[in-house]
Amino acid sequence: MKQSLELNKEIFREMVKFYGETLNIPPLAAKIYAYLIFDFEKKGICFDEFVHVFAASKSSVSANINLLLNAKLINDFNTIKERKRFFRINENYINIRFEEIISRMKKEILILDQLNEFRKSKDQEEFQKFEIYRSLLIKNIKNIEETLHKI
Repeated sequence: MKQSLELNKEIFREMVKFYGETLNIPPLAAKIYAYLIFDFEKKGICFDEFVHVFAASKSSVSANINLLLNAKLINDFNTIKERKRFFRINENYINIRFEEIISRMKKEILILDQLNEFRKSKDQEEFQKFEIYRSLLIKNIKNIEETLHKI
């Protein structure tokens, strides 16, 4: 089986490393995800191509595809002409990724507020640092939310 996508190997390696770390996914899942990004026409990649391209076992490929599907990072579909399932990047991945970032920042604000309340410090310098950091989180949340509404 021939590889259907043209890759830039250096960019591919950088993407695998970046998405592995950023999305906290195993190496094979990061490779599959990065490979799908090179499917610019969104035609989809079949399961057998992943097995061939990555020289991985069917069970490993299947487990990592399921991980990506469950994380909603990729979608699967079938064509009328074939029984094979094809996979492509979830077009809403930007929203999913940044909604997770917003959720984490909101959770951090809640934890910081609880910690600040518990501490009951009278130190104005420490309180100002806390407020600056809290304000930065709130501004970033607002900025990301506004940007997502535009996309």
